Amino acid sequence: MADKIIRVLLVDDHQVVRRGLRTFLEIQEDIEVVGEASDGAEGVDRAEELRPDVVLMDIKMPGTDGIEALRRLRELDNPAKVLIVTSFTEQRTVVPALRAGASGYVYKDVDPDALAGAIRSVHAGHVLLQPEVAGALLAQEDAGTGTGRGSTLTEREREVLGLIADGRSNREIARALVLSEKTVKTHVSNILMKLDLADRTQAALWAVRHGAVG
Repeated sequence: MADKIIRVLLVDDHQVVRRGLRTFLEIQEDIEVVGEASDGAEGVDRAEELRPDVVLMDIKMPGTDGIEALRRLRELDNPAKVLIVTSFTEQRTVVPALRAGASGYVYKDVDPDALAGAIRSVHAGHVLLQPEVAGALLAQEDAGTGTGRGSTLTEREREVLGLIADGRSNREIARALVLSEKTVKTHVSNILMKLDLADRTQAALWAVRHGAVG
């Protein structure tokens, strides 16, 4: 048995989808499905109650949809990483979801092993983006983020930003730069403030756009 069990909440309005996802995940030794919800509002309530590590969230649901649920989780400062589960035809809704705080997305026909891998990846602090979605996000960022803001970053902050863009978690960044996690968190907060960005996803995209990644 794995030392660290990743606790997962399933949020989808179709019971058959939730059942399928649960079936996929219950065979994984390091993943435990701790709860389910049938819409975004219930998903937020359950996330607050259960405090899962990762939430698998559908986008289109009756009542409160996945994007609104993401916004509420951010307002509540819920620490769960959110992995959007969507269909290919809903691809244009992925960008608003990522901007609302999702850590990435997978398609509903994803291979079970790939789904488990995606959950482990976002839990580790990585950002999962397909090239076309990253391009769409970068295009939206162009109007509001100029290269001039990067000049306000210290050399250490630039190092941290590059590692964020490389998909590293705070713990991994701390090890790489021989810093405490608390110090890394302070650097991340300063980077977001100086670049006027909302989260690590936008910071990673900014770094790619402005050449902060090798």
